[in-house]
Amino acid sequence: MGVVFLLQTVCGVLGNLFLLQHYLLLYFTGHRLKPTDLILQHLMVANSLSLLSRGIPHTMAAFGLQDFLNELGCKVVFYLHRVGRGVSISVTCLLSVFQAITISPRNFRWTKLKATAPKYTCFCVFLCWILQMPVNILFSLNVTAKWNKENITRQKDLGFCSANHSDMITLSLFAVLLLFPDVASLSLMLYSSTSMLSILYRHRQQVQYIHRMNGSSRSFTEFRATQRILLLVNTFVSSYTLSSIFQVCISNSPKPSWFFINFGAFITLCFPAFCPFVLMIPDFQCADSLSK
Repeated sequence: MGVVFLLQTVCGVLGNLFLLQHYLLLYFTGHRLKPTDLILQHLMVANSLSLLSRGIPHTMAAFGLQDFLNELGCKVVFYLHRVGRGVSISVTCLLSVFQAITISPRNFRWTKLKATAPKYTCFCVFLCWILQMPVNILFSLNVTAKWNKENITRQKDLGFCSANHSDMITLSLFAVLLLFPDVASLSLMLYSSTSMLSILYRHRQQVQYIHRMNGSSRSFTEFRATQRILLLVNTFVSSYTLSSIFQVCISNSPKPSWFFINFGAFITLCFPAFCPFVLMIPDFQCADSLSK
């Protein structure tokens, strides 16, 4: 497990930083960046924050290191991870919605949003950060160090830290609080992604005759764009759905097993680690050209 967490963290952080420096290099060399590029930059930062704050401690714990975080360290690490995870899911949802608006046809009922959406991209991205910071303070208050022997019978193991036990009503409310933002973001992203795929499919059907006549490769480009969007959605939904299930199980279990703790952490880090490599696939962002 230590090797798995180490490879996942190192590869994921390097992938996110590589993509981040690519966009920063374009910005500082005078290239005009698209609104989606700003969203992707913040997604890379959130992914890196989530990987570093969760992957490194789990790697150290898996290799046998114990009591390397005090109570303040545990609270800070879990807080940073929750903020990074929350911003990652929010920004990915924002990216999906923005892409759906971008490729929508001109007679679409939200046509006006195509002109106004880029103006509010920066505001929406920073709103994701602002909303996640105070919300996740409550999560970190319940976390404590494993070496804290006070009321040890009222603590449950979280891997490299522990959490104080609460009554079932409090645990259930806490689980709902953790799950609701994820469900809302997943639902919105699934709706926008389904709409986007439907738009691409209808567009392909409309120009299919032209493609057969002139042998254009545009049909293949549209097909690849649809594949990339579907791949990102599947990676996001599968990773965060399983992660949310494990989070609920751990929150409602007085003594979560080793399997739930470690496999839950691995699933949680899958999307931040794989996301940059999905975005690096050629023609992923070629869907923007379909709106022109």
